[in-house]
Amino acid sequence: MSADAFQIRRLSADDAAVYRDIRLEGLRVNPEAFGSTFEVESTKPLTFFAERLASCDVLGAFRGTELVGVAGLLYRQGLKEAHKAYLWGMYVRAAARRFGVGRGLIVALVEIARRRVELLQLSVVSENVGARRLYESFGFVEYGVEKNALKQDGRCYDEVLMAKDLRAN
Repeated sequence: MSADAFQIRRLSADDAAVYRDIRLEGLRVNPEAFGSTFEVESTKPLTFFAERLASCDVLGAFRGTELVGVAGLLYRQGLKEAHKAYLWGMYVRAAARRFGVGRGLIVALVEIARRRVELLQLSVVSENVGARRLYESFGFVEYGVEKNALKQDGRCYDEVLMAKDLRAN
């Protein structure tokens, strides 16, 4: 797959079935990377995924008709936090990695976020060095570590907290 072999677009409720498939794959393959679990989300009806797609910005990277990567934006609520958004749910299928899919998703999400917020935040498991490097290459900076943030199969994982000031270039 070449870097120009995929298209990125916002997912809609009509994409719920393919979104559900890739979301469940991510939860199954990399359970330590997500706050939710395969066991919880695999029991949810398709309407759960359709409602998620209708309620926030979730982007998908497609190779033809196959959804190969996803990432979303969650906008903070309330007067004191409305200037922030949270990048969540980033997952790229193994066969599509190292072809710029993750990079393309971040570029598109940053552009969308710039229109609404000043600060884009995320958290990433500390052991996921590749993802951390990718985020750093976009100007995300570490501002803290949440120790034992996630627990999977009896093992705790730290999460690195990162942010990008969208007012800066």
